[in-house]
Amino acid sequence: MDLLLNNVGKRYRFDWIFRHVNLHFKEGNKYAILGPNGSGKSTLMKILCGHLTPSKGKIEFQKNGSKLLIDKVYQSVSYAAPYIDVIEELTLEESINFHLKFKPMLNNLKTDELIDLLDFSKSRNKEVRFFSSGMKQRLKLVLAICSNTELLMLDEPTTNLDQQGFDWYQKLIDEYVGNRTVIVASNVEMDYRFCDESVNIMDFKKKKEGK
Repeated sequence: MDLLLNNVGKRYRFDWIFRHVNLHFKEGNKYAILGPNGSGKSTLMKILCGHLTPSKGKIEFQKNGSKLLIDKVYQSVSYAAPYIDVIEELTLEESINFHLKFKPMLNNLKTDELIDLLDFSKSRNKEVRFFSSGMKQRLKLVLAICSNTELLMLDEPTTNLDQQGFDWYQKLIDEYVGNRTVIVASNVEMDYRFCDESVNIMDFKKKKEGK
């Protein structure tokens, strides 16, 4: 999947978070979005996946060289972020089965295989609300990374993970990212070290005279 941003900007009230964003995220490439905390990385990610509408400019999604209708974008995107909640009243097994109703998995992975990937066999019937923050983050990551989508977006993916979780994340990336377009927003090098290009959000926060 390709994403094309033409003069995109986002503001809240009278404050511009960023503007004059002209970028082309090309199919199959891996990108890191960098910048200090509070600089707008997550806001840009939400715009890229269609969760937010830009205040100015246009974003276009292309699949196999053809423009993708905005209401079809969700089918081609998987997204994990600390601020995206899981349904805490569901058990682990129910949560995975619910996700599978909306998105197929890579390699046709089944619920049992995903639970094995998580190494959560003892928590199969436990409600997600009783999970630790690290366990919840692992669940979000495995559902996003293992979904069969053309675009994978990860915002601060190793938040709440310990060293074992870091190693688990890296193994998951190595095995399941493949040739998809990937965008990672983070300041932690471990999160994005597999990316081959970077975008600094600060480049789009500089005010232009007369604009």
